[in-house]
Amino acid sequence: MTNTDNGGTWPQVQTAPLVTGGALIAVGGLLALAGLVIGGAHLLAATRRWVQEMDVPPSELAKVKLAQAKAAAAAGAAAGADAWQNGPGDARSS
Repeated sequence: MTNTDNGGTWPQVQTAPLVTGGALIAVGGLLALAGLVIGGAHLLAATRRWVQEMDVPPSELAKVKLAQAKAAAAAGAAAGADAWQNGPGDARSS
């Protein structure tokens, strides 16, 4: 017995619309990549300017906050808030 219907074959597609669609997707991807590069470069430059204009550099601020956290951890529960607010060496027990 032979099967004469075409139910098991693949659909016939035209290659021109597929090639056109692929090309448009590629162009869109390149445009998106260009936008990402331009936007990222601007964001990076703006962030660098912002950091340079700071009174205290982020690295120094991080050192101060780390010292405050260590002082608060070393102090008791009651003096921990004072150590955090006043910094190391200034915590006083009540």
